[in-house]
Amino acid sequence: MKVLLANPRGFCAGVNMAIECVERVLQLKGAPVYVYHEIVHNRHVVERFVHQGVIFVNSIDEVPQGSTVVYSAHGVSPEVRQKSNERKLIQVDATCPLVTKVHNEAIRYARQKFTIVLIGHEDHDEVIGTLGEAPDAIKIVEDVDDVDQLDIPSDHRIAYLTQTTLSLDDASAIIAALRKKYPRIQSPPKEDICYATTNRQTAVQKLAPECDLVLVVGSQNSSNSKRLVEMAENRGTKGYLIDDVSHINYDWFQGVSTVLITAGASAPEDLVQDIITQLQSRYGATVESRHVTEEDMHFELPVSLRKLERQHAEAPV
Repeated sequence: MKVLLANPRGFCAGVNMAIECVERVLQLKGAPVYVYHEIVHNRHVVERFVHQGVIFVNSIDEVPQGSTVVYSAHGVSPEVRQKSNERKLIQVDATCPLVTKVHNEAIRYARQKFTIVLIGHEDHDEVIGTLGEAPDAIKIVEDVDDVDQLDIPSDHRIAYLTQTTLSLDDASAIIAALRKKYPRIQSPPKEDICYATTNRQTAVQKLAPECDLVLVVGSQNSSNSKRLVEMAENRGTKGYLIDDVSHINYDWFQGVSTVLITAGASAPEDLVQDIITQLQSRYGATVESRHVTEEDMHFELPVSLRKLERQHAEAPV
């Protein structure tokens, strides 16, 4: 068996930044540390933090007054920030800067009296946060059928935005349908689907046709990981999303000679290596690393965290 190892894969700059935020707050404050929603959508990352004393909450009301709360990489609505202010919480904002970009675009378009079509998954944390910036101006569409159901007056100014972790294939089809229905619709100055989503999908798009099977390491609630499976299957190669090596079904490998392994943007690399080790042990697999795109993106830690660290350093012992 040959294993093709897709590059890039795994952690993106936004995930690295968000995880480092939680690690540093743990060092500064000690447990418990409260995080609003899962810091990233990966079961192993969340469980490892839980073992260190991190408490993940789905309501700001669960955070004790005056405590520190970290916002997840997916962003939050203004309502959440307001509730945190009312509870006098110390807020560390680990929102990915590329998600913040979409929030800012929504605010700008809403102020200019646009009707905003937000392409994304209605129940995803990122979409919920963006919707909260301008709920009266935003209409959510998840697929081409939703575009058909839109009823926006022809004299309205219209713009679209997208969730950062969408399928490139699906987004292209939805945007084409929007442009056909609303020829004057405005697009964001720069596309919202993030570089990491694009790069990981492009790698699968190029490498999957060489393979009999694609394994995507990531959790079931990870949007960008699920899109990688879809990208493989859209190219005619069977794909599976697995959390870790324990989720492998070895029946999948009957008649398989070449396997592509990749990982979603929130999946730790050690999980990938565990799978490779297992395939080498069981099938004598050889591994070929395939570089499709180089990545060197890095995000600075947020101002809110740097301020907290400065206050801690200046505090009397």
